[in-house]
Amino acid sequence: ISDQKPLGCWSVKHGQILTCPVVCNFETHEYIAVHDDKVLRIWKNEDINLDKAFKATLSADVYRIHSLPHGGPLVLFRGGAVRTLDVLLEAPQQEIENVISAEVIRWSGAFMEGQQPVLIFTTEKNGEFFVYVQKPKLSSLHKYKLEQQKSTKPRCFTAHITNQTVTLLCLYSNYSVYQVLIPLQQDTEEEEEEEILSKSLLLNLSISGAVLKGTSLVVLDKDHVAVLGSLAAPGKQSRECLTIWNTKFQTLQTSKELPLGTSGQLWCYEEKFFLIHGKVLTVIMYKCETSSLAAAVGKLKDSQTPDVSSFVNWNTLEDEELVVSFQSQESADLKAQSRMNLRSGRSTGAKETLSVGQLLLKLKDASTYVLETELRRLMAKAPTPDLQATIGCVVTALIDRCKKNPKYYPQNFLQEIAETRDLSYSLCPDLMAVALEKKDMHLLQICLERFPDIPEEITYACLKAFLSMNEDHLRTVDVNLDSAICYVDVEFNDNEVKTEILENGFSAEMDQDGCDTKIPKECQSSDESCPVGLQKAALLNAVLHSAYTETFLLPHLKNLPAGQAILFLRYLYYLYVKCSEKVNTTLPGIRSPTINQIMDWMCLLLDAQFAVMVMLPEAKELLSNLHKFVRAQVRFYSELNKIEGSLRELQRLNHLRESQSYSIEVLEII
Repeated sequence: ISDQKPLGCWSVKHGQILTCPVVCNFETHEYIAVHDDKVLRIWKNEDINLDKAFKATLSADVYRIHSLPHGGPLVLFRGGAVRTLDVLLEAPQQEIENVISAEVIRWSGAFMEGQQPVLIFTTEKNGEFFVYVQKPKLSSLHKYKLEQQKSTKPRCFTAHITNQTVTLLCLYSNYSVYQVLIPLQQDTEEEEEEEILSKSLLLNLSISGAVLKGTSLVVLDKDHVAVLGSLAAPGKQSRECLTIWNTKFQTLQTSKELPLGTSGQLWCYEEKFFLIHGKVLTVIMYKCETSSLAAAVGKLKDSQTPDVSSFVNWNTLEDEELVVSFQSQESADLKAQSRMNLRSGRSTGAKETLSVGQLLLKLKDASTYVLETELRRLMAKAPTPDLQATIGCVVTALIDRCKKNPKYYPQNFLQEIAETRDLSYSLCPDLMAVALEKKDMHLLQICLERFPDIPEEITYACLKAFLSMNEDHLRTVDVNLDSAICYVDVEFNDNEVKTEILENGFSAEMDQDGCDTKIPKECQSSDESCPVGLQKAALLNAVLHSAYTETFLLPHLKNLPAGQAILFLRYLYYLYVKCSEKVNTTLPGIRSPTINQIMDWMCLLLDAQFAVMVMLPEAKELLSNLHKFVRAQVRFYSELNKIEGSLRELQRLNHLRESQSYSIEVLEII
């Protein structure tokens, strides 16, 4: 969320429908989904194709899966039966009993009470509402009936468990919140009669005479709840807002209007709200403080900013609203302010952000000297929680000036900011696009090495640009060579970079009697040349360092021209061989590619371009050499595995040997 970057995407086949929310199994770090009501799917983050994931067809329709951090996943069926996932997977086609008859489940929630998971769900039948409390591991089930109330009925539910008591909160259609207390009963063998639960009024959702028509209710702690809804005042247009209430003193703690609209749904997890605001997922941090009367009425003595809530950090929403409210003005100058949300972790209000926007508007028509002087002065201010976002605004202002004046490009200034400041792609998304347009290779190299959230489309554009650059031109370009200069010889001979390669375990002088494997001549080349120049090698290393998600990068790599794909694969093969000549498979230098990065990119490129590679005659020798070298590596490590036990025994004997004694030992390897 903080990097605003997608990490994974999975799709069901055409015609299939996901029928309940996907959850994560905290114990196994797997995802669990149900499609078409009965088909269970389980997969891990590294799995790409959902159709190849684990599949189990169940005998009954699933209503919801609940995952608990220490209790494992619980599966609630539409008939009211509950199974733990482990029990269900032992026999997926096991018979599932119907606990409810002619009732429809309206809400469910799972909780931990001590070491026991507890599942609670509510049902409706002919206008009557029922509550079920289950302890699946103890095969315990209790049914209750909610006290009816004329002309109003529950719209949504939430609950929490404290001291062996379930507190069920119900938001009714008269826009009031009622509380129902349910003691967790001890298991008894006798069948108990259906008990009617009485409710008590907890909150009237009214703000200054206006009624809050709540659509979603969540519990924050034992004294606070959050309600999302629309505020309808007589004679005025309704406004959606998020409100937080103190249930102990029945007061409104804080509220915030949501002018961009919501989906009506609100989620809460680890002191963060999640809601759809406009077209984006918004995350708002909050912190529940100890409930007191002074806090409930907003009269805390140490409150230095009475106009800003200390309960919730509303800055995320304020930044989104800035973009909308200023779009009629210079929206390009202020777009970056909407991206100040999650990466900056700030605590100040919207006034400081607005002052930055006003300054940028003021400098819109200033001279180049005045613009850069004022922006340097702005960045030189004492560090504040908003400084990172402010620098993002500075970069955006410079990029906007570049777009309006093609002759203007502050190359040194932009490189200095990217190199010395903790920026990200989301704070200045147009920076790399302009750098690609201006062919600023050094700035692109810095961004690739430092930005954690570069979209795969931009990473591919950089790779394509680097591969297409002329070697003679690159020698005149100032780039950082630290990642390549330690293992690439800078002396040129016929426009090639000469290096010496010795494979790990397979040098030309190696005594082949020690291993029955005959090494192919192609794998013993001791004068293999680097296929790219030093500058291009350094730029390609920056691409190898950039973060990516395979699912999103693969489609772009399929569009890489065949000649560039072969050149890139030749370079990756060269790096792979260079790594293999070292015992620790590590290349020298600063920010040099790791063996894992090289292998991942090599596999990714072969996946994307394999059909093209097989068809091209110029790729045949490269693929053959790569195959032979990998095969030789596998054989070498296979031989090492054969003597692994003997080496471990030798290591054990070394530990047992006294350091002061002298001895000659013979270890027989069979």
